[in-house]
Amino acid sequence: MNEIRDLGPIDQPLLVFGGSYGNLQATRALLAEAERRGIPKERLLCTGDLVAYCADPKATVELIRDAGIAVVMGNCEESVGADAEDCGCGFEKGSSCDLLSAQWFRYCVGALNAEAKAWMRQLPRRITFTLAGQHFAAIHGGVDEINRFIFPASPAAEKRAELRESAADGVIGGHSGLPFTEVLGGRLWHNAGVIGLPANDGTPRVWFSILSPQADGILIEHHALKYDHGAAARDP
Repeated sequence: MNEIRDLGPIDQPLLVFGGSYGNLQATRALLAEAERRGIPKERLLCTGDLVAYCADPKATVELIRDAGIAVVMGNCEESVGADAEDCGCGFEKGSSCDLLSAQWFRYCVGALNAEAKAWMRQLPRRITFTLAGQHFAAIHGGVDEINRFIFPASPAAEKRAELRESAADGVIGGHSGLPFTEVLGGRLWHNAGVIGLPANDGTPRVWFSILSPQADGILIEHHALKYDHGAAARDP
């Protein structure tokens, strides 16, 4: 496993997404949207958790791998890749999320072959890059805790501590599933959201983001993504 992968300087828009969760329909829609916008696969960044609740972990992983997209190791990749006992998501014991995750985890471990699991094990825990002169670190949960939940409502002090630990001008995070952008003391915390499940906003839409270098900084845009959620729900 490589702890850090550096993408170097990026001088064109970067598309960021997280949590495919085995949702093949949403993953295909995301790649089609990137192509429509003229963003090549070399400028796509995933914050991890390619597999989870949805029906097509094998096909989803193959699609991302074949595209050569940069992927941060999420706790799902860490756990599935190691054939662990559970997903390591950090859910409260006995909660609905904890019980549901046990079901999908067993399914994913059985659905993925040894080659896919080996690929997951070698994913970096951090991906770095420079955009508009700013140094970024893409992680999954927290800087040192892969399954740490950092939400929009998480205390600012907690985010500031993570930013200090990252030694970066900005952090691109994942895991929480909710899209948000926050600037604290001139440093950025950004979460693109996930494409595998809705963001608990009463709609079936999912989320990604685009970071574009500008003459005076960086333009950050959150975008909703529509996909065939009916087909995804019917997928056995």
